[in-house]
Amino acid sequence: MEQTVQNLQETYKRILTTFLRKKSEQGLYEAQQFSKVLLEHQVSPEELVSVHREVLEDLFPAISDEVLGSLDLLLEVMMGYGLAYREHQSLRDRQRELESEIEVAANMQQTLLPNDIPSVDSLDIGVVSVPAEKMSGDYYHYIMDDQQCIGVAIADIIGKGVPAALCMSMIKYAMDSVPEQRLQPAALLESLNRVVEQNVNDNMFITMMYGSYDCRSHEFQYSAAGHEPGFYYRAALDQFEELYAKGMALGVSKKPVFREYTRQINQGDMIVFLSDGVTESRIGDHFIEREEITDLIRKYMHLSTQEIVDSVYYDLAKMQDFELKDDFTLMIIRRKV
Repeated sequence: MEQTVQNLQETYKRILTTFLRKKSEQGLYEAQQFSKVLLEHQVSPEELVSVHREVLEDLFPAISDEVLGSLDLLLEVMMGYGLAYREHQSLRDRQRELESEIEVAANMQQTLLPNDIPSVDSLDIGVVSVPAEKMSGDYYHYIMDDQQCIGVAIADIIGKGVPAALCMSMIKYAMDSVPEQRLQPAALLESLNRVVEQNVNDNMFITMMYGSYDCRSHEFQYSAAGHEPGFYYRAALDQFEELYAKGMALGVSKKPVFREYTRQINQGDMIVFLSDGVTESRIGDHFIEREEITDLIRKYMHLSTQEIVDSVYYDLAKMQDFELKDDFTLMIIRRKV
């Protein structure tokens, strides 16, 4: 190390001497290149000031005490600056590590969401899910069995970042691990509640709405665990109704009771699942009313369900200058005419 410092000192002395004599652009260029060498050898700012002082004393033996005193003061300043700079560098490196971890978790989240929407002759299904930030707390899921029954779920994980992504993966695999119960809404939520209550910290919980659609009888059974109520559109009356289901959020209680509800779905009827990021869209100084959401759905009702959800999302995002305050998930299931 001493040899390295000595070599750096000799190099700096040559660069400084050349510059003071010629004051050329070449001297400035050499100084800039020398700064890269200092970085490679991790020479701190205070060490460079010390080198500069020693070189000046060597070049100008008669240098005044005032100049040397000013360099001593600069040395003290650079010591404080060096400590602050190294702390800043450490924090920046840690920030980069966190961003990398978040990127990995965000990619993992995408693998947990369904790649394709189930293809059912009698149903038209559309979904849009957009995170407010890189990570999302929203989750949706489809399950299809051999009897032409399709299970649909939408969930909101109260929590963000990597913990939410890990929780999301746990929910997905817990749903996939109970095939004999998975299309029974109340039983599924009871099973998931046990998993969440035993494995998730007390400061995190999950809201969910789950429904099972029997494509043979067109009967829709559903239950909810503290989730934002959806909508049911009754085509015969051309009216929206609240798809309400009472139930406690997952992970809050060890033995909650989930009630099942049933709807007979006729041609043209629609089931709307959504997250609170939809109903809590903030327009100016007020939150959007639920009736405004149904008005938007009605506006695009002549389109396919995927076009409906995409159009509703675009309109609400545009009203918020495309700065979502919360994760946005909207799912529509319509029985074809």
